[in-house]
This record gives sequence, structure tokens and C-alpha cells, in this order.
Amino acid sequence: MAYLVRIAARAERDLASLYQQIDAPNSVAARRWYQGLKQAMMTLANRPNRCPVTPEKKTLRHLLYGEKPYLYRIIYRVNSRRRQVDVLHIRHGQGESFVLLT
Repeated sequence: MAYLVRIAARAERDLASLYQQIDAPNSVAARRWYQGLKQAMMTLANRPNRCPVTPEKKTLRHLLYGEKPYLYRIIYRVNSRRRQVDVLHIRHGQGESFVLLT
């Protein structure tokens, strides 16, 4: 049975900001990359525990998407009892310190 993938308000804002930042409205390649990112998030419905825990907080996991310098971290929490994945943040995966507010 698949997990429900829910996108937190913070992650929605991260997505909206990233969409503008990569100029997806005006670039077919950027829009395709962005759609791939969203599709990668939805794969968490099938096997959410396949990704490693985050170094910042052991109750969270992260899915990496892209390649340097366009590597992004999809940070999420798995609730096995509810069969739910909560996507919390989407962050650039290189050269940035992460503060997780959950």
C-alpha cells in the first residue's frame, strides 16, 4: 500500500521560489527539470525509507535530486503508522548550512 505524500506550506514556498529562480516559465529545459523534481518527490509514496536520514536530525530523511551544481535536497518525515510522507523543505544541496524547523 502506497504512502500519501503531503507537501508542507514551507516546501510549497520553496518550490515556488525555485520555479522562479531557475526561470522555468521561460525555459523548456528548466521546466522539465522542475517537473522531474516534483516527480521525484512523488516516488516517496512507494518506498519512503529508501533514502538516508539527514545529518541534522535523525527523524528526517532526504532525497537528493539533480547533479552538482544543481543538486537539491528534498527533506521529509515518514509517518509509518499513518502511511504518510510529509515533505518539509526543498533546499540547494551544496555550500549551504541547513536549519530544520520542524
